[in-house]
Amino acid sequence: MLTELFVIVFAAFVLVFGLVRPFVFESFQIPTESMVPTLEVGDRVLANKFVYSFTKPGRDDILVFRGLGGEEETLIKRVVGVAGDEILVQDGVLFVNGDPQKEPYLNKEFPSRDSYGPVTVPEGHVFLMGDNRGNSRDSRVFGPVPLENLEGKAFFRFWPVSKVGFL
Repeated sequence: MLTELFVIVFAAFVLVFGLVRPFVFESFQIPTESMVPTLEVGDRVLANKFVYSFTKPGRDDILVFRGLGGEEETLIKRVVGVAGDEILVQDGVLFVNGDPQKEPYLNKEFPSRDSYGPVTVPEGHVFLMGDNRGNSRDSRVFGPVPLENLEGKAFFRFWPVSKVGFL
């Protein structure tokens, strides 16, 4: 009886930490204010690490990715452009392929008035920006992000309990 319990617990441990965490889902803690108001510092989200094995990221996906230029930090931002898109920011308004974007998720308390671009997103990359544009170090600083740097698509906030839900 005790041996069976040990085997079941061990098998569950191996499945979760040997298969699920490295390849399917992983939890991440939000490290900065760059995604306010969508995500706050300290929020915890689950990311689907498997989804981009079958599909490419799309606009408005919220991605977890490894920093560029030797940075070890894991970051989280929103996809605003995919391969071939022309990105332009004028007085804080994002234009994709010449069209102004509706972005209801932006931080209205601290709007950004910056300008950037135009730049075309290269093949095999995405252009990422934080929802808190005035306080986000994103692709406007480090450029488009290679797809191989993606850790997964954030899809569910599980902490704090008062904000549990799908993103």
